[in-house]
Amino acid sequence: MMRYLAPSGFAELRARARSVGPLPVALVGADSGSGLRALGAAATEGIAVPVLVGDERAAGAMIIREGIRGLEAARFVPAVGPESAASVAVELARSGEVAVLMKGSLRTDQLMRAALDRDRGLRAGRLLSDVLLYQDTVSGQSRLVAVTDGGINPVPDTEALKRIVENAVEVLRVLGFERPRVALLSATEVVSEAVQSTVMSREVAEWAAGNVDGADVAGPLALDNALLCSAAEAKGIGGPVAGRADVLVTPTIEAGNILGKAAKYLGGSITAHVVVGARLPILIPSRVESADDKLHSIALGVLVGSNDGLR
Repeated sequence: MMRYLAPSGFAELRARARSVGPLPVALVGADSGSGLRALGAAATEGIAVPVLVGDERAAGAMIIREGIRGLEAARFVPAVGPESAASVAVELARSGEVAVLMKGSLRTDQLMRAALDRDRGLRAGRLLSDVLLYQDTVSGQSRLVAVTDGGINPVPDTEALKRIVENAVEVLRVLGFERPRVALLSATEVVSEAVQSTVMSREVAEWAAGNVDGADVAGPLALDNALLCSAAEAKGIGGPVAGRADVLVTPTIEAGNILGKAAKYLGGSITAHVVVGARLPILIPSRVESADDKLHSIALGVLVGSNDGLR
């Protein structure tokens, strides 16, 4: 696999996806306007080969009505209803006909139920987790930072947090982060039995010191002293992660989801995210996410999908 430096932003992320693409990307529930626009743009840029799974008539009418370009050579795979679309897309993935799945007009649980089916799904013996990227500027330097897991694991225990850390580290290595700096977040950096996430963070950080090669993992850290050197210094927190975290690991799905959406809607950042741990990358963007965000998620999925170690 070609090695890069960590990308400075999303434009560079897309450029790298073009260098490894195009890969076949399936839009599951193809009658999604923003999904179609994103996949059309990804096809135009040479990032993706579009595969549209679902109601061909509805998707085709939407493409014409909204003047969506880039899908002239798209492959249509018919499916009636969201459950059927999910099952058909998973079969395409199992047979190697697509390399990335992206949620379209169906719900996340409908797609993930098919992907996690024990007999006909995409399980690979690993915990699945969602890794989101956003453009962080709080330190005065613009850089990509990851948030995990705001999409899959509701209340991860210590063992699940270990797997979430491993997944995030692998994603960042694919992107060119030579030694990812991982912060296990809580409300405070002080370990307290009254705040269970601080205890779990300490346990995972201690475990990572001997089990996660090529990364620095620290916790518990509060959000400010994970991202701002001045905040870490004010509280006397040292080490390579404090104030410089590349990955923010949240204790619950609510915290991860809120933090990712705050980066988007309060911070004004583009975001992209990918579910890893299955046989291939799965994209579960919100149906209200913009086509631009979904395009960047496709680029992230293609980069992850081009790396055998994360399939």
